[in-house]
Amino acid sequence: MSSPPISDEAENTGPWRPGTDLSTRFRGYLPVVVDLETGGFDAERHAILEMAAVEVRFEDSRLVPGERWDQAVTPYPGSQIDPASLKVTGIDPEDPERGDVAEAEAFREMFRRVRQAMKRAGCQRAILVAHNAAFDHGFMRLAYQRNDLNRSPFHPFSVIDTASLAAVAYGHTVLSEACHRAGIAFESSRAHSALYDAEKTAELFCDIVNRWQMLP
Repeated sequence: MSSPPISDEAENTGPWRPGTDLSTRFRGYLPVVVDLETGGFDAERHAILEMAAVEVRFEDSRLVPGERWDQAVTPYPGSQIDPASLKVTGIDPEDPERGDVAEAEAFREMFRRVRQAMKRAGCQRAILVAHNAAFDHGFMRLAYQRNDLNRSPFHPFSVIDTASLAAVAYGHTVLSEACHRAGIAFESSRAHSALYDAEKTAELFCDIVNRWQMLP
């Protein structure tokens, strides 16, 4: 399967050097950091309970986290929730104050915001950035199918996995420890909130990119 049509002009202009223009830095893709909190590990049957997304942008030649968005999600009909997962996340799906919305509505709002960010950055498509990205991508892919969401702004199969990047950059794949080694503050008591984890993943991703940019 081939990638979506994106210009390869930059590939034909000599040795590549990292730049600070989002429209070209990641080959026309806009990195969007996403985190999902779910009712278990099985994308085929467990519900999505929270989602969050963080944009990134260049500021004074450094990549930094930008706008943030998060949304509580109503478990889809027929889905399952493992009580052990709720103990880890602290989410109460029955809490009337959660402000949860249907899965399809949550994804459509995420798509709308991502497309706005793509337009601002001059990018042609978004690419999912996540810690252990295969997990989030698997849940998202099945949610698209369930809800007939055929126009996702994200690349259909390519992702950027910060767990893999952290293994190379810092010698560790666990988000909290990778952040610690990168000098990024991480409060374990706030972990397993979609927004908090997305924010920390975005900080980690930006730190790795910025360190790479400074290499000779």
